[in-house]
Amino acid sequence: MSEVPKFRPASVRRVPDAASELRLIEIRREAESRGQVKGAGIRPSGSPFPIASPETGYYGIPLLKRAPWTWEIPLYFFTGGVAGAAAVVGAIADYTGADRGLVRDARWIAAAGAVISPALLIADLGRPSRFLNMLRVFKLQSPMSVGAWTLVGFASGASAAAFAQFMQERYGPLLPLRVIENAGQAASLAFGLPFSNYTGVLIGATAIPVWNESVDELPIHFGMSGLSAAVGMLELMGHRKSRALQWLGFGAAIFECLEELRIETHRLACLDPLRKGGSGAVVRAGGVLSGPLALGLRVLSFLSRGKQSRELRKWAAMSAIAGSLITRIGWLYAGNVSARDWRQALRIPRSSE
Repeated sequence: MSEVPKFRPASVRRVPDAASELRLIEIRREAESRGQVKGAGIRPSGSPFPIASPETGYYGIPLLKRAPWTWEIPLYFFTGGVAGAAAVVGAIADYTGADRGLVRDARWIAAAGAVISPALLIADLGRPSRFLNMLRVFKLQSPMSVGAWTLVGFASGASAAAFAQFMQERYGPLLPLRVIENAGQAASLAFGLPFSNYTGVLIGATAIPVWNESVDELPIHFGMSGLSAAVGMLELMGHRKSRALQWLGFGAAIFECLEELRIETHRLACLDPLRKGGSGAVVRAGGVLSGPLALGLRVLSFLSRGKQSRELRKWAAMSAIAGSLITRIGWLYAGNVSARDWRQALRIPRSSE
């Protein structure tokens, strides 16, 4: 049995004297003037008090919890980005009188994403009732609440537009179908843009240092990455003669190059998971595929003609799609690495910094 601690009787306990009272006053003044106290406290021998220091932290336990997301979430981020961007591209193509085949394929990509995205989200949540509970309220200050309602609005509009166009191609241009098509397209356009990039807002609003530090760039980064992948899918579906798609892919690749440059040049310690270790390797791979490699292939396709140009655009499209998916995997991986570093949450530099 463990020994019961013995307490000194009141007669032999230390009684505060003038010296101890004077020391207490000094400590108070030091705290008021400096905001901290340099003097070390007393830790009774054998006590269960934790030993915390800038070198060891609090028992070496991370202050932040890593995101409990499973493999479905990176795919959800990817399909949502592609579907939202495709809906916007399809709607603009329709309003400007572009090729109807391009409009149809863009709508089908958006509709497929509208079906796959909720399935992936529900699979991660565990059961459908949890997703339905997210729709019980609408909180504008909550990215998760806004995102859930954006998903519902987008899925409804994108599915309606694709269904109405399919029925019109089969049974002719009936007025009710035209109304459904126009309403669905307007809804998918309105919800498509925020749906393609709200996931960047979602993770940027957390306390994970690497995400929070990039809160201003993540929505645009994810949006452009989704646009690049959507353009790539449309090109793989046969639209490799469209100059509009070529310029959209070109612009998205340039932005991805600039984002990769930002990551490499901003030498903040909280961004280290984007550059170092396994997470850094994944982020860099995604950035190279969707940025410099895709851009270089598109430039070569501009300088080529005929079949060679279309072949280069095909490879650029595949590079952009792979890069978009890997980028999201890399950012989530980097977030998990960042959550384990308790120093960054407290802004405590490492000894080597």
